[in-house]
Amino acid sequence: MDRVLKKILKEASLSFIYRVIRKDVKVNGKRVSGETLLELGDSIEIFLPDEQIKELGRSRTARHPSAKKQFGVVFEDENVLVVNKPFGLLTHGDESEKKNTLTNQVVSYLASAGNSIGSDTNIFVPAPANRLDRNTTGLVLFGKTLPAARDLAAMLRGGEEGSPYVEKAYLTIVKGTLKKPLTLKARMTRDGETNTTKVLPEASGEGRSMVMEAYPVSAGRGYTLVEARLLTGRTHQIRAQLAAAGFPVIGDRKYGDVAENRKMLQKYRLQAQLLHARRLTISEGLGSLEYLKGNTFLAEPPDRFLEIAEELGCDMRTK
Repeated sequence: MDRVLKKILKEASLSFIYRVIRKDVKVNGKRVSGETLLELGDSIEIFLPDEQIKELGRSRTARHPSAKKQFGVVFEDENVLVVNKPFGLLTHGDESEKKNTLTNQVVSYLASAGNSIGSDTNIFVPAPANRLDRNTTGLVLFGKTLPAARDLAAMLRGGEEGSPYVEKAYLTIVKGTLKKPLTLKARMTRDGETNTTKVLPEASGEGRSMVMEAYPVSAGRGYTLVEARLLTGRTHQIRAQLAAAGFPVIGDRKYGDVAENRKMLQKYRLQAQLLHARRLTISEGLGSLEYLKGNTFLAEPPDRFLEIAEELGCDMRTK
């Protein structure tokens, strides 16, 4: 109930929301708590003056009028939007940037196309089903309806054995020559203060498991263009696991090689990891998205990625 009311009264503080729930809200004629789970068809009554509701319920898109579209649309239908996120754009807001984010841009884009986003008749606001770091480019999935968002989340979680129904493949360039495919299995823990992932031996039993496969696409002069396929979705997984395996991602300031990063900065002005979410394949569709089974979505890397790959002798243009 508290989440629903927060979407209706967007400008209200949390303390005000909980006060309203205690005194001025009924669901199906009865008092409820903020933790009450609502169901389709429930009747919500809010006993506040109309003007106060109007003032506190300004549309979310009106609050972000300048969320100008920077992403590319890869696929869109009535349920799903697949976009290509550019470099430097946050997926979600943080302390440094709350306004110009991919999520706000998508909300503005859908609202301008006539979708009733965040309105009185549709309080659902789309959010990304998968996330990319600010400096990682590529494919991000959005559910345009609540059922689609739930089904996407379930598909990304996968089956009983934890195998996702959405296969994710990334492109990156690493230092070193990867001669054959690798299957990397490890455990991981997170350091919240430094926002880093620590890679532990698989036999350690600590933390959470993480598994990925790395395939050499094109090898150059001491560098390799790699396709990384995630079998688990952990924070910074590709960057951390490849570095631990002796193949650091170029430009990666958290896990990369310091001397190599200095070289990349001087020669190419590369200040962040070169990592691109290139392919999403739906191996199993669920619920409202069952029809997507077998679909593959592709986003080619930015020109800057391709230029650096060519300079390093591992060009993918002919691959």
